Amino acid sequence: MKSLRVLLPLVGLAGFLSLWEVVPRLGLVNAAFLPPPSVLPAAFWRELSSGAWLEAIRSSLGHYAMGLTVGSALGVGLGIATGMYRPVESLASWVVRLLRPIPGLAWVPFAIIWFGVSPAAAVFIIAVGVFWIVYFAAHGAIRTVDRDLIEVADAFGFRSGPERLLKVLLPAATPGILVGLRTAIGQAWMAVVAAEIFGVAGLGQRMMQASSLLATDIVVIYMLTMAGLYGLLDTAFVALQGWLLRWRA
Repeated sequence: MKSLRVLLPLVGLAGFLSLWEVVPRLGLVNAAFLPPPSVLPAAFWRELSSGAWLEAIRSSLGHYAMGLTVGSALGVGLGIATGMYRPVESLASWVVRLLRPIPGLAWVPFAIIWFGVSPAAAVFIIAVGVFWIVYFAAHGAIRTVDRDLIEVADAFGFRSGPERLLKVLLPAATPGILVGLRTAIGQAWMAVVAAEIFGVAGLGQRMMQASSLLATDIVVIYMLTMAGLYGLLDTAFVALQGWLLRWRA
């Protein structure tokens, strides 16, 4: 059974790649619109040897890391504050309702106006993309902490906000906050493309350049690059999550 669990995903992947290869080869879809996977290694080598691939990764990872850090820090901070204090939640409630439905792409014009076509604009778009995910995760995690734990903390003299946060609320809410952060890791990659399509150097810009030239093989290379980078980051985060929550084992 264990070998079957390992084999079935490989069979599924091989079947998918085979179907992908056959469809353009048989002329069912124009190969210019859907390049077969057999042409991708040559396209990847051209990008790699020109230095464009590594430079795009370097730029996008910089935007990604900064945007994810800023958006997550602000989201966690505000989520904890509104989760701990009812007056703060009431103060922010209508601001949240007003801004939350606005999609990240709607902020692109303001990002260009405020920051110009610069890495700062990309960081802003990515931060907006992850902020709400982390905010609601942190807010919900704080609010769902068992009230009995808070009463026990009061009984032991941990009555101030910082003491209660560090001793009770944050340890209890950490699993929920980490779930939000893991979701944000994926959302940030989606925001990278939106943040870079207007001219900021990176994976998104390179994809748009290739798309305008109908170089769909290059587009697929960068799509797979983003998928691979996300897989590595998600795997690393899961390992970190397991280490942080080892006390629950």
